[in-house]
Amino acid sequence: MGLIHTPEPVLPITAVFTHYPDAIDWAREKIRANWGKIVLESEAFPFEQTHYYDASMGPRLKKIFFAMEPLIDPSQLAEMKNQSNHWEEEYSREFPKDEERPLNIDPGFIDLAKLILASSKDFYHRIYIGQGIFAEITLRFTKGQWTDFPWTFPDYRETTYHPFFMQCREKLRELRDAK
Repeated sequence: MGLIHTPEPVLPITAVFTHYPDAIDWAREKIRANWGKIVLESEAFPFEQTHYYDASMGPRLKKIFFAMEPLIDPSQLAEMKNQSNHWEEEYSREFPKDEERPLNIDPGFIDLAKLILASSKDFYHRIYIGQGIFAEITLRFTKGQWTDFPWTFPDYRETTYHPFFMQCREKLRELRDAK
């Protein structure tokens, strides 16, 4: 029989994408006010790997990542995803745009071995984690690098984001060691 233990705390991350710079600023403030200090922020990457979101979000999207502290229990991810869904709706109401969904906020977390993203959509590679939310392992860290899976989103497959995720992994190690 295996022993039950509490998982190590993880580094919360959030991807924000939109083509409205004010939406990124708005999301950044929501994240700071509700999820903690932003300890890492990526550059704004062009989101051009798919046109899946064009109809609902418009063209020329940019994606930016934030990593926050404090570290969290991985079980908090469902609550974070539900909160981010509410923020997207709130932004749409407060700042009406031409698009149906002018802002996308996708929380997840990094631990030393994987990057997990939350989703409200089920699929064969996602695990239900409660509150209507599923989690997927999007990337794994093996042999010193981030590697993908057949289901990994096209933009995460490319190595463009990987240096930022490496910084996140190192920040996680640093924050765990400081405890």
